Amino acid sequence: MMSPLEILKKYWNYSHFKQLQEEIITAVLNGNDTVALLPTGGGKSLCYQIPTLLSNGVCIVVSPLIALIHDQVNALTKKNIKAISLTSQLHQEEVIIAFDNLQFGNYKFLYLSPEKLQSDFIQNKIKQLKVSIIAIDEAHCISEWGHDFRPSYLTLRVLKELQPKATTIALTATATKRVIKDIIQQLELKTPSLFKQSFKRENLIYQVIHTEAVNTKLLQILNKLPSSAIVYTNSRKQTKEISSFLNKNGFKSSFYHGGLSATEKEISFNNWMANYTPIMVATNAFGMGIDKPDVRVVVHLNIPNSIENYIQEAGRAGRDGKISDAIIITNKPTIYETIHKFKNSTATVQYIKTVYQYLNQFYKISIGEMPAESFNFSLQEFCTTYKLDLLKTYNAIKSLERENIILIDDNYTKKSTLKFITNSNLVFSYLEKNPSKNGLVKLLLRSYGGIFDHYIIINEFALSKKLNTSKYEIKKQLKQLHQNNIVNYNYQNTNSKLTFLVARDDQYTINSIAKNITQQNTVKHEKLQAAIAYVKNNTTCRNVQLLSYFGETSQQPCEKCDVCIANNKVTHTSKNISEQIVQLLKEGTLSSQEITDKLTFTDQEILNTLKLLLEKNKITLTSQNTFKLN
Repeated sequence: MMSPLEILKKYWNYSHFKQLQEEIITAVLNGNDTVALLPTGGGKSLCYQIPTLLSNGVCIVVSPLIALIHDQVNALTKKNIKAISLTSQLHQEEVIIAFDNLQFGNYKFLYLSPEKLQSDFIQNKIKQLKVSIIAIDEAHCISEWGHDFRPSYLTLRVLKELQPKATTIALTATATKRVIKDIIQQLELKTPSLFKQSFKRENLIYQVIHTEAVNTKLLQILNKLPSSAIVYTNSRKQTKEISSFLNKNGFKSSFYHGGLSATEKEISFNNWMANYTPIMVATNAFGMGIDKPDVRVVVHLNIPNSIENYIQEAGRAGRDGKISDAIIITNKPTIYETIHKFKNSTATVQYIKTVYQYLNQFYKISIGEMPAESFNFSLQEFCTTYKLDLLKTYNAIKSLERENIILIDDNYTKKSTLKFITNSNLVFSYLEKNPSKNGLVKLLLRSYGGIFDHYIIINEFALSKKLNTSKYEIKKQLKQLHQNNIVNYNYQNTNSKLTFLVARDDQYTINSIAKNITQQNTVKHEKLQAAIAYVKNNTTCRNVQLLSYFGETSQQPCEKCDVCIANNKVTHTSKNISEQIVQLLKEGTLSSQEITDKLTFTDQEILNTLKLLLEKNKITLTSQNTFKLN
């Protein structure tokens, strides 16, 4: 029988384990229920994959992330390791074949979502398997105190009933002591082995920079960049704007968010991985499965929703062990905007109740009725019909889905694309002969720059509203333009499929989940407040703050973060800054911005020192608003 290290070398071509991996694998092989808390990049998946390959049975892997399930299955398949995923795309006959393969075809891994596990049919099939290991990925989702609670995870204890002899391993990258305790209780783990790696990253330097000139500071940071970077924003629109800004200033960047098509995401990701565009500007949709070793800096232009999210996102820097930076650029307006946006986008119990009632009205569902069929659903059209806020309604619908009131697929992330394939002269000549297309074509030309050069994402419903017509009419005209070789139009059905999972009851349905909703809103608010407190606290070492949040209270100051450097009076004496400014001005006059660009001190420290030098008559401010030596 091969050893874990031999399996590691054979399939993954690694010569040694990362910290705690071997100990976790040994515990699982010994049949101990296990909780593994490993930071991002700690190699969690190997902790159940290697024991499975050494065991006589199947491993059931539960994950909430469908895309990650696909990635894991594809990665195993490329190594000639047999793995299957159960997704909503599979018909019942295909599911039966999948379980036959697991039972008789030497398949080792079954990946599925917690929602799939709620099916009686799936449960019966699982009961017939020989299961050696149950792996619960993103295990913090089972805790109401976690940063991403999912009620569907509470049903996972059924796996213990179906396969009582299997060893369970729960894995997460971020969990407080309270969440770890909750994981053990909810999964009914028997005297589990707990492995917890410190969140301390010796090679990662944390900084929070307060400045009004956010974009200027971003350029300064990236100008010193020797390799790759990630810049996080909190809106899809901002990813494109910041990427365009960087490209105009001589950098090569891509952007990434959940609204891009699969092809666009793949191109953006591959260009970044190959360093054709070494800077990635993204929302937090970017991160799953990211393991690029040469990321030297992760910059946040907005405050993360939680310390857990920040640790994961910042932890994508310095995977190769080299010194790297994790920087938040912020200011008072940004902090205010973060708080304001949270309040405005939080779906209260009353708002969720209103959305639920409107959904039933929208599809003409009677009290007590539970329709068997699924319905086409467009979030934008629904919000327009009832004059609802888009983001708050999206959050309300996700809450209803988490609480198993409705089920909705993710078609709304698909986008139609369009490109003009003839020159502008021929377009206007066409309009003279086809005046009925005049309004739509001119709206397209006004609304979308570069539409002659490359494909542009369009929104048929938004176009229909601007032209005061129907979405059907817009699609019809675009298809005619396509047939007449004026444009290439790639239509995507953005309607989701919405299924009601309970009979309509306007009072009981929402009242029964009101406590969960209120608690989740409270937890999210507390976690955001913790992130804001981290940003505002400029007296305690950044590392100490972050580690204390996760219960690691015996840490010493790192001496490397912005707080530690600011507290180091030897390094940051006014005299030291004065000497460096004087040395710079010996070479000629400079503006305050030019001085700031050349020195590593904070903007405020430099401005304070310039003021002091002016008062002492050491320097003079010229009529061109530059400084020179006296």
